Amino acid sequence: MELNDQTYQALQQYLQQTLNPASQKQAERQLAEVEVQQGFPLLLLKLIGDNGADLTLRFAGSLYFKNYIKRHWVPDNENANKIALQDRETIKAEIVQLLISVPEKIQLQISDALSIMAAEDFPDNWDNLLEQLIARLSPTDYNVNNGILQIAHSVFKRWRSQFSSDSLLMDVKYVLDRFCEPYLQLVQITDKLIKDNEQNVAALRPLSQSLILLIKIFYDLNCQDLPEFFEDNMAKFMEFFQYYLVYNNQLLQSDDDDEAGPLERIKTGVFEILELYTLKYEEDFPFMEGFFQIVVQLLMNLGLEGKNDTLVCKGLSLLTSMVKLERMAGPVTAGDTMAQMCEKIALANIAMREVDEELFEDNPIEYIRRDLEGSDTDTRRRAASDFIRGLMERYEPQTTQIITQYITHFLERYGSNPQANWKDKNTAIFLLVAIASRTSTSLLGVTQTNSMVDIVDFFSKHILSDLQTDVNAGVPILKVDAIKFLYTFRSQLTKEQLLTVFPLLVKHLESSNYVVYTYSAIAIERILFLRQGKQMQFSAADIAPYAETLLSQLFRLIEAGQTPEKLSENDYLMRAVMRVIITCRQDMVAYVNVIMGKLTNILAVVSANPSNPRFNHYIFESMGALIRFICPISDGAVTEFENMLFGPFQTILGQDIQEFTPYVFQLLAQLLDHHKGQDLSEAYIALLNPLLNPPLWEQGNIPALVRLLEVYLEKGINTILASNKLEPILGIFQQKLVNSRQNDHYGLALLNAVIKSVPIEILSPYLPALVAAVLTRLQTKKRGERIVFDRFTRNFTLWVCLFFVLDKLGGPDALIRVFDTMQPGLFGQIVTIFVTADLNALRDPVDYKVCGTGIVRLLTQSDLILQGHYANQVWPQVFSALLGMLELPPTTNDDGPDDLYMLDITEESGYQTAFAKLSTAAPVQDNPVKALPDCRVYLAQQLVHMSPEKRRVIKPLLPPEASQFLPKYFESAGIQMNQF
Repeated sequence: MELNDQTYQALQQYLQQTLNPASQKQAERQLAEVEVQQGFPLLLLKLIGDNGADLTLRFAGSLYFKNYIKRHWVPDNENANKIALQDRETIKAEIVQLLISVPEKIQLQISDALSIMAAEDFPDNWDNLLEQLIARLSPTDYNVNNGILQIAHSVFKRWRSQFSSDSLLMDVKYVLDRFCEPYLQLVQITDKLIKDNEQNVAALRPLSQSLILLIKIFYDLNCQDLPEFFEDNMAKFMEFFQYYLVYNNQLLQSDDDDEAGPLERIKTGVFEILELYTLKYEEDFPFMEGFFQIVVQLLMNLGLEGKNDTLVCKGLSLLTSMVKLERMAGPVTAGDTMAQMCEKIALANIAMREVDEELFEDNPIEYIRRDLEGSDTDTRRRAASDFIRGLMERYEPQTTQIITQYITHFLERYGSNPQANWKDKNTAIFLLVAIASRTSTSLLGVTQTNSMVDIVDFFSKHILSDLQTDVNAGVPILKVDAIKFLYTFRSQLTKEQLLTVFPLLVKHLESSNYVVYTYSAIAIERILFLRQGKQMQFSAADIAPYAETLLSQLFRLIEAGQTPEKLSENDYLMRAVMRVIITCRQDMVAYVNVIMGKLTNILAVVSANPSNPRFNHYIFESMGALIRFICPISDGAVTEFENMLFGPFQTILGQDIQEFTPYVFQLLAQLLDHHKGQDLSEAYIALLNPLLNPPLWEQGNIPALVRLLEVYLEKGINTILASNKLEPILGIFQQKLVNSRQNDHYGLALLNAVIKSVPIEILSPYLPALVAAVLTRLQTKKRGERIVFDRFTRNFTLWVCLFFVLDKLGGPDALIRVFDTMQPGLFGQIVTIFVTADLNALRDPVDYKVCGTGIVRLLTQSDLILQGHYANQVWPQVFSALLGMLELPPTTNDDGPDDLYMLDITEESGYQTAFAKLSTAAPVQDNPVKALPDCRVYLAQQLVHMSPEKRRVIKPLLPPEASQFLPKYFESAGIQMNQF
């Protein structure tokens, strides 16, 4: 692409069109077509840096550039790099100067792009980046400095979340060796300039931003290990941090009561550093006791304004870490310190504020998310509650006594005037939960309680009454408190107790208050998730009296949303629908069509704007659950479901609703899997051509498409062969899968399906090219003398062993010939470098047995492996690896509830929108060796079945450890050793 006025104008025109919903999709398609041309990213950089261009367009360009870098800087297919080398070098040469010269709004986008580039290239392939940054630091121009520091932070911050490794520590050391001295100098200069310009608001604005970034970078540089430089200069830095914790300057404080200003952000950053040192470098941190009193005093004096919320939360988190340490026992227990901290810090921040009430009324879904989820770490109530629990770890009797007095006090005040003093009961319940909970998890609620607190007694006296009154009576927040109490202590109540209150929860779905009915749905869903030992606590029979009412009420609440966004905002309701279906299972058959109809109608509405990924996920999990449970017990169910679902699915695929397409492919695979025979129906034949269209095989679709093709091969191999679709399927393997960084292992999953379904006489001509493509990919796993074992290498081992297991393919020698025709002795090299070294990584019981069985067949049924070099060197090595594998049994399932009962999607489980696997649509694992005995028994049997001539060949080849293990295997098989 030439960089001229014409292309520059065209770029601006396309970007302008992306801002208009009517022309957005077409413009995005046109940009996607040209972005792979050389010169395109340089055209973007020109627009971003063009001070004469429209600022909105420049911002759109910066956003596109960030996403372009995200898509292409790290090429997924190493044979198809979409950014030319010359463009890469130009971008790296220009991006630093560009970032420091553009407005802050655009800076953040470029900074994110640079962070992605640096994560891949820095320092090995971008060795002048740090020198560029250091050289541009200025003792006077703090606007430039802020750009440089923003870059440095964007490069270094990834270390915070990475696991320590030799290569990571080398990268950190590379930075420390070059950056520490100029960093300290800049800290000192910035500190001096802030002190010199205390009343100069224009100077303070960029200086304070620099200070915020310097503090963030301090954390970045210290997060992996305590560097020697910082240990040597710890006194200087801690004096600096102490100064800014007690520092006050009206010009740096926020005028807005809700928005944190520079000073609040500076102090928050210092708290984070002190917590890092407290948790990670306690033994090397002699300043902790001095900071303790400063933190306590600061937290006691901070007001209740929203601008202080994050500062208070971080301060409480730091204080929680400190009070847990044995060395802090002196300061914590000195005088009335503990009582003061409970009263003036914990209680002050645990009481419900006006802003909380407003959130409850005006933005109920946000109130719930903050109250329940990870975002709640930034709420004062949760942080104060965690602080009380922190005190409880080391000072349980004292803390319980102090807090219990306050609980009694607040309940008495509530009792004197319930209508006016309802907040006192709210506070009392919150405090009770804090001191009663020793350990808890998001899955189970509180798992261990404080023996000095009687939870059931408190529930009977102070909670139950709020659940027994009319659903719309009383104070809604106290209703929520009562439901949340049940939710929190669900694991501490017996099944009988829970069954007693379950109808009350179902009844509260009729409440007119958003938070009340949502909490009811949440509590019901979590109660149904409980297990007792290895069984689920609640069965279909337990909830049968309520199932229809439950689903009816939940759908009524969901369907009340008037727009796609409103309808899908409350994912808690849809998760409860999913849980009821999974609990009821086959009992859903009586009204399955009604439920599937509701789900398809909701899907049709949210397709217009898929705004809530979790809500969407639960819709498809619910559909998958109905297909999974009803199809096996109802003859016409597959056809009925297909009639209901194909319309909405065709709309989704036709409109290319990318958020939903992976789900559609998974459910299509699930439906097709229930078909009989090996011929496809017309509907699935019509879908096959579009499925093999290469543009469809983009990142988010690939796992689902591979699964769908696997089922096509299994259920429609006759149709695929008759319509000459095998070659396009193998083309997908070679062009889209095997060379992909992210998806190479899915290529081998597809090959597994190919060798299971395609007759060997048809497959044979393709095998050499397929094996060559796999071997080329295996070469990329070698790093000098070291092999990187990953999902691809493991799937390769599984594929080789599966080939040996499948009788119809002609036995192990058929595959050995393919390898050795390409290069004599190649199979021996590959099997000893990749297969035997990776056998012990396959711990899944079915994979383990497939591999064990396959290796036994290689050792006992192959003629080629008993000839020449293979017999003397490869056979003993493979046999030894097999013994090592057989002596380490596979992981065993615990015979607990199946995966569907335990299906749980939470923030912690790493839910991602790019590809979310449906648990309810997951296939039942195929076990091609199910009929065969345990691998050790099978080995003994196959050794005896070898011809006498072969046995004479192998006996001298047996490794020394064979004499230790083989007698046990023969005994298990009921075979005398002398038969061998």
